[in-house]
Amino acid sequence: MGPRTTDLDLASLNPPQREAVTHGEGPLLILAGAGSGKTRVITTRVAWLLRERGVDPRSTMAVTFTNKAAQEMKDRLARLVGGEAVGGMFVSTFHSFCVRFLRQEAPLLGFRRDFSIFDEDDQTRLVKECMHELRIDEKQVKARALLWRIGQAKNLGLDAEGHAERAEGENDRLASEVHRLYQGKLKANQAMDFDDLIAHSVRLLSDGAGVLDRWRARLGWFLVDEYLDINPVQYRLVRLLSGGTRNLAVVGDDDQSIYRFRGADIRNILDFEKDFPDAKVIKLEQNYRSTQRILEAAWTVVNRNAGRKDKKLWTRNPLGEPITFYQAPDEVEEGRYVAGQVVWLNRKE
Repeated sequence: MGPRTTDLDLASLNPPQREAVTHGEGPLLILAGAGSGKTRVITTRVAWLLRERGVDPRSTMAVTFTNKAAQEMKDRLARLVGGEAVGGMFVSTFHSFCVRFLRQEAPLLGFRRDFSIFDEDDQTRLVKECMHELRIDEKQVKARALLWRIGQAKNLGLDAEGHAERAEGENDRLASEVHRLYQGKLKANQAMDFDDLIAHSVRLLSDGAGVLDRWRARLGWFLVDEYLDINPVQYRLVRLLSGGTRNLAVVGDDDQSIYRFRGADIRNILDFEKDFPDAKVIKLEQNYRSTQRILEAAWTVVNRNAGRKDKKLWTRNPLGEPITFYQAPDEVEEGRYVAGQVVWLNRKE
């Protein structure tokens, strides 16, 4: 497992943090407010499972949304359990996990294991090619607009046929026509786009060809960071893989959901207890980052949100300086003011 360079130091955790770290089997919902030590809790939990419960690193999957967050998780875990153990785990973004998955399973879909992954420029070029063949004028609708609609359909778990059935409006109908031709051209090029990585993975896990059984036998412990930001097809992936052991821990803060435009569905975190009635729910409400005045100001805003979990952050930090309010006449002046304040505060320090 490699050298252990850092103790778990559970004694320094506050009671809810310690409870989250040492939760055993079964579903777990960690409602982690801003500045509540979320990253420390989730990495310490994984380390606790490996070091205290004897969980095999190769059976552990931890996913988050950005490469930077995934790398930070790996670095922290390496200090806790050693680089060798981390190397055996699936610690990555959703897309990176699905690339590893498809490098093994893609032949079942008719793809080579060394399939290409098209970036946005490649995708746009291919959509324009489809538009030309379908005689769709780019003055009528832009290629990137059609590509966005195709991506949204894939994030809902829809293939080209499903997209066509649910198309609303002329542009969406055109997008569904392009979608069908676009997917055929991707296949001919032995290529997938980023949305395909997850959609194809879900398709393989759902088709009953034994793929799901193999991966459930391989993976038994799951952790999903920023669970509030997953879209329907990512949700389906998580539910399929974790359905065997149900050892699924999810972390998030429903007050920080900002990715609805990318297909994120906040109901995933709000309805977790409906999906798992026996779930353990732990709230991380102690804030280590902000002053009490900032927390109180934030509370007066988020407390008005419809459809949120009941939690309120608190801190042992000082009360802090009074909050100032500035109402800009437009977004340009607002940006200029914020930038000026950042420069001024840096000079002040």
